[in-house]
Amino acid sequence: MNSLANNYIEIMDTTLRDGEQTSGISFSENEKLTISKLLINELSVDRIEIASARVSIGEFHSVKKICDWAKEEGHPKKIEVLTFLDNGLSLEWINKAGCKVQNLLTKGSLNHLKNQLGQKPQEHFQKIQKVLDKADKSKILTNVYLEDWSNGMKNSKEYVFSLLDFLSKTTVKRVMLPDTLGILTPKKTGNFINEITSKYPKIHFDFHGHNDYDLGVSNTLEAVRNGIKGIHLTVNGMGERAGNVALESAVAAINDFIPNIKLNIKENSLYKVSQLVSTFTGYRISPNKPIVGSNVFTQTAGIHADGDNKKNLYYNDLIPERFGRKRSYALGKMSGKANVVKNLEELGVTLNEEDLKKVTKRVIELGDKKQKITRSDLPYIISDVLDSEDKKNNIKIHSYVLTHSKGLRPSTTISIDFYGEIIEENATGDGQFDAFYNALKKIFKTKKMNLPELVDYFVHIPPGSSSDAFCETIITWKNTSFEFTTRGFDSDQTVSAIKATEKMLNSIDTSK
Repeated sequence: MNSLANNYIEIMDTTLRDGEQTSGISFSENEKLTISKLLINELSVDRIEIASARVSIGEFHSVKKICDWAKEEGHPKKIEVLTFLDNGLSLEWINKAGCKVQNLLTKGSLNHLKNQLGQKPQEHFQKIQKVLDKADKSKILTNVYLEDWSNGMKNSKEYVFSLLDFLSKTTVKRVMLPDTLGILTPKKTGNFINEITSKYPKIHFDFHGHNDYDLGVSNTLEAVRNGIKGIHLTVNGMGERAGNVALESAVAAINDFIPNIKLNIKENSLYKVSQLVSTFTGYRISPNKPIVGSNVFTQTAGIHADGDNKKNLYYNDLIPERFGRKRSYALGKMSGKANVVKNLEELGVTLNEEDLKKVTKRVIELGDKKQKITRSDLPYIISDVLDSEDKKNNIKIHSYVLTHSKGLRPSTTISIDFYGEIIEENATGDGQFDAFYNALKKIFKTKKMNLPELVDYFVHIPPGSSSDAFCETIITWKNTSFEFTTRGFDSDQTVSAIKATEKMLNSIDTSK
């Protein structure tokens, strides 16, 4: 294994070039400029690869806009563009755009050289030298990609070394080693990189991984351990097929597992940049994606929340604050008191032990109906539980059927337990709740009793909730001489109104 004496690793982000090869993704000029600024100024990425030469007129304008900005900021050499062996046409293209660094694509395996280009090694080397000469005259720095290098090392190692022998005598600044088809394992990566960096210690080598076997981060770690000086990454692991190595995961892993390596990345900006790139692209981040997924700092099981209260028993080195995030505790059927307490602390609410047990029980019951309960739901759950606990419960809504069909009036059949007597009735109405209340009126009419008049009906969804949110229904009733309100809480709007009505029935005096 190579020594890590030179322990600074360059990060080259290729989200805007290789990441844009994600199926269905295309950045606009302004999006590319905005992301470039974030990567360099916010994240402190060392270099960014922003485009492929000669793709389109729109790509030219994007490159020019970014290069103009980089020149004004004083770091034009941080901007790189992929170029090709096309008799200098790519070089002319980037020169007009104002780019100062080309990443020249060459063949890193004999298989690609023979079957794609139909060339012999010496012929290929001569073409490379011609482009290098033109680049030197234009004062453009050249990095060289060895496309399909990993297969080259497996199947045509003699060719790879002959290419490196040639490149070692040129003005090439960096030689970039892609696992183009994502075929490497960590062991092979370490062995190949060690063999090359030992043989050519004066060359700056970059490793460019792909994630076809989900080994991209592991392979990158082994490349770093074996003398690589630069690594290529993309935000959110964007890229062709299974994607490239994810910037956020690789940075966190290197920082935690190879402590003598230095990176320039600002970890606390990783999540912010990840979210912005996701918004621009519509490329959704899996909830369980390390570092940036929505669930990765969420404890669900009550035992884990309890453990966090007892010397952080379920913490690891991936502290969410490192990445500008916060730990959260899910509420649902797996919640324990500790989960509820953690969320109440965030709201600044405290409950006594008895009330806490009641609220926890209600959270678990609701979790069986709705997979996700938010912290914003908690005040409504507390209100519902504590509002119900002291009420007498002589009248119960035993069961009901709510029907709403196109072209027909909504109808309801209900069964209520009225002081131990089961009574059924049905009615129609202008809506499902109206039909329910009309059926209820019929029952009370048979008992020669009047129900309060409904004077206000308000439905509220906790802030930040979505289409599957809980509903709190607040109904204001008018009895003979006064008004009063009752609340109902449920994942279904009509059911929450029925619960508010049941509370009303047990608030009025029906014993006469």
